[in-house]
Amino acid sequence: MTYRIEPAAERFSDLEDLFGTSGAFSGCWCMWNRQTNAEFQEQNYEPNRESLRANLAEGHEFGILAFDGETPVGWAALAPRGEYSRLSRSPVTKPVDDTEVWSVTCFVVRKGNRGQGVARALLAGAEQRARELGAAVLEGYPVAPDGDLVDTEAWHGLESMFVNAGFTEVARRKPRRPMYRKTL
Repeated sequence: MTYRIEPAAERFSDLEDLFGTSGAFSGCWCMWNRQTNAEFQEQNYEPNRESLRANLAEGHEFGILAFDGETPVGWAALAPRGEYSRLSRSPVTKPVDDTEVWSVTCFVVRKGNRGQGVARALLAGAEQRARELGAAVLEGYPVAPDGDLVDTEAWHGLESMFVNAGFTEVARRKPRRPMYRKTL
């Protein structure tokens, strides 16, 4: 199946439709990697929703959407790594060097569309969009399943998805959490 990929800026109603009232998961609204634990606990649900809405309305690059016809079926968070403060604080995702990279940090796929290539299309779309915006390197932080994977772990993307898209492993600080890069 072919999916249409669009920048999410000014498409908040489509993102709301995809994320539902829970903001994709636990009121996140894709703000987890942009906040400290305290900020996230204080701002989850409505404050996070409003923050994402305002940023998209201002045209900030927060991510891309995948569409099946006119229905939004997937989301990938995409921005320069420096916009994700949590990545630098985490022992799993801290930088391996000082290369300026863009990061794809989160994948959300509508429940009825999982297993149909939406996340792969989003990763390809993230590469294209990052390249259009001047990025030279794209980095991702997938999960490497070692058995059954629950839906709440898959938001990082799957390791096989990055390998199949030509990304190269640059770090693995925990057995299930590699870091991958691709030169664009």
